[in-house]
Parts: sequence; structure tokens; C-alpha cells
Amino acid sequence: MANPMILVTGSEGFVGSQLCRELLRRGSSVLAARRAGREGRTAEEKEISQRGTKAQETPHLHTIGLGDIGPDTDWSAALSGMDAVVHLAARVHMMKETAADPLAEFRMVNVAGTRRLAEAAAQAGVKRLVFLSSVKVNGEATGKGREPFREGDPPRPEDDYGVSKWEAEQTLRETERQTGIEVVIIRPPLIYGPAVKANFLNLIRLIERGMPLPFGGIRNQRSLLGLTNVVDLICCCLEHPAAAGETFLASDGDDVSTPELVCRIARSLDKPARLLQVPEWLINLGGKVTGKSNEAKRLCGSLQIDSSKVRLVLGWTPPCTMAEELRRVAAWRDICLHTRG
Repeated sequence: MANPMILVTGSEGFVGSQLCRELLRRGSSVLAARRAGREGRTAEEKEISQRGTKAQETPHLHTIGLGDIGPDTDWSAALSGMDAVVHLAARVHMMKETAADPLAEFRMVNVAGTRRLAEAAAQAGVKRLVFLSSVKVNGEATGKGREPFREGDPPRPEDDYGVSKWEAEQTLRETERQTGIEVVIIRPPLIYGPAVKANFLNLIRLIERGMPLPFGGIRNQRSLLGLTNVVDLICCCLEHPAAAGETFLASDGDDVSTPELVCRIARSLDKPARLLQVPEWLINLGGKVTGKSNEAKRLCGSLQIDSSKVRLVLGWTPPCTMAEELRRVAAWRDICLHTRG
């Protein structure tokens, strides 16, 4: 498809901003959907668009403002002339949840909002929709004799976010059957890269400060997915004929323990890895006392993904190693620290 037109929701986010950049580089024109009142392009978006135009002549980036995503969102203007949609926007975990009924709020955006978009896209003649789901649909942990998660495993979401993502997948498949729009679903594990936030960023900051970390005795294995790799996979799913109708689990293919991850991050930052041998039970106890049981479980527990399906069906392999992505993270942190200084 020459110079396809792609609508990207969640275009201001961690994955969305990098995806827009890459789509332009590859010759697609991008309509970046953002919240109403934010229609004007940022300086970064202008620079991305100009670079894409110089390189390809025809690709361009436009933005469009939308209200909150939900069952009543009007997508007509955003979908006009689009060949494909990448749906990244979602209600995500809140550090301090304020909703009286969090599951209802997740369903409003992640389920009803996704259904509304898919139905409108099909009506507008959009051929394909790529949806970024979550490995949380499969569950929260593997290990202790359990095999890595696979696409065919029975879904076992354990929190409201995971439940809403699973329900969103189901409504997309229903819309696909009813309308013929091609749906591709990607379930990533934790995504990391430049501009990463939340717990991964907190870990980076602790390593930067030289803080001793009590993870030396943890013997787990976790799958991760670098930002460069997830963006490349999304681009592949937009184009590959065999992706239509499929669900894919994907990772870097380089599973690491928590202490090994600390060592790799420290190496990329040129900092020492200060690891203390603390029993897992004590870490979990500390999580309960501090109200961070879930964080402690993730640090100690395993979550592994079997990526063989995406490699077999699409012939996709991660273009970026973990070491390379962590070097990009280190370069980003260096810029952040110098800017603040």
C-alpha cells in the first residue's frame, strides 16, 4: 500500500509518540488522535513531520482533538480516509484510584470505547485495526512448574485493567465477525525504553543514586519488550497479510531475573549494581507492610512469554536487543539529568 493513512490513538503516550515517528519514517501518513483542546502539534511532532516529509516527500503528520474515549465518542472526522487504525489509548492503572467503581470506569473506556471505535472504523471502510492489549489477559505470573504464557491459554486476568482488556479483545473479535474488519491483537509484557515511567523508572532512579537493592537472592524469570521492538511489531502487524485475525504474545526473547535486570540497567548507566541478599519472604512481608504487595510480587515472581507464534506466523524477530534498548534509556536519562542541571 503506497503511503497508507494511519490513525493512531494514544499518540501522545510512551508507545504512541515513538510509533508515529516510525510510521512516518516508513512512508505512512499519520493522524495522531489526542484529547480535545490539544489539536496543535507539539514541537516534537512538527520536527517528526518535517523529517518525514523531507525523507519521503509525501508522508505527513496531522493531529485531531477528541473528547474522552467512550461509548459516545464521535470518530467520523478522525476515520475519514484512513486505511488502518492503531488503538493504543486506554484507561490504565491509577497509582491512587479515586473512582467509586474502578471496573466500570475501565469498561467505559477500554471496552465500550474500543467497541465504538471498531464499529465506526468498519463503517468508514478501514481495512485493519491493530489493538495493543496486555499480557495481563493471560494472568499475572508463571513459574513454579508453569509453562510460559501462550496465546491459546485460557485467559485469567486478575485485576480490573486485565479484565477490561480481555473484554475489549472479545468485543473486537465480535465486531470483526460482524463487519469483516481485520483485527490484530498484541499482548505485550512490561514495555521499557526512553521516557519509560512508573516502576521501571523508579528502579532506574534507585540505581542512579547507588542505592543498595534487596534483590540479590531472587531467582525468577521475566519477559520484557523494548519500545523499539513493540513499535516494529505494530508496524509489521499493520502490513503483514498473515496478521489478520491473529492474537500475538511478544517479548524481547531474552528473559531475565530481577537481579540480572538490575545489573543490566546499572551497566548501561555506568553505575555499580548494589545487590543485597534478602529472602523473598521478607521482601513480600515488606510489601504488605508498606501497601505495595503487588509490586513486591512482581519483583519476586516470574512472568514468561512464549513468542514462538509471532515468529512463526509473521517471521518477526525483535530488531533490538535488551542491551541496545537499555543504552537508549541511559542516553535519555543523561539528557534528562543534564537538562535539570
